[in-house]
Amino acid sequence: MMRLKGLKVGFALTGSFCTLNEVVEQIKRLIEEGAEIVPVVSREVATTDTRFGTAAYWKKLLRDLTGREVIDTIVGAEPIGPKKLLDVLVVAPCTGNTLAKLANAITDGPVLMAIKAQLRNQWPVVLAIATNDGLGMNARNLGVLLNAKNVYMVPFGQDSPAGKPNSLVARMDLLVETILHALEGKQIQPVVVCYAS
Repeated sequence: MMRLKGLKVGFALTGSFCTLNEVVEQIKRLIEEGAEIVPVVSREVATTDTRFGTAAYWKKLLRDLTGREVIDTIVGAEPIGPKKLLDVLVVAPCTGNTLAKLANAITDGPVLMAIKAQLRNQWPVVLAIATNDGLGMNARNLGVLLNAKNVYMVPFGQDSPAGKPNSLVARMDLLVETILHALEGKQIQPVVVCYAS
């Protein structure tokens, strides 16, 4: 069943590098559901080589999967709003840094510009958080965004309560369902869940 057939889904990746492989699997799922994916990456993903892969590797992988050039500049992301390019924008993983900047209306990179451009049209933005301080300094920013118009959260939970008590990670396996709800203007429930990797 192709539940996203004919829809343009922006898919923005930020620098929680340890979750990128899991996120790529979700991009494949969206494509299987019929979505046309428009890839966006943060400046960090576009330029940083890590033990999880080089910047060139991730950009090539996204190009190969989606058949589109990756948006990796503010200038490249800006037309998303005026040209109404996307039905929904997903940010996965959404780091604590991105969360904090979004909650405080800071637009200093391609992913944040893509979000701003999408929200300009009052169209849905879906956040799949992955942050070590979701229950720490970033808790207030999470609270702001849980109450923001047209912003929807992929259900999340504590991925390591004993080892990292402030860490929150979205259940990426619930991404498609979250998108379907968001397209109807609804937040999937429950938002806070037991985390399962």
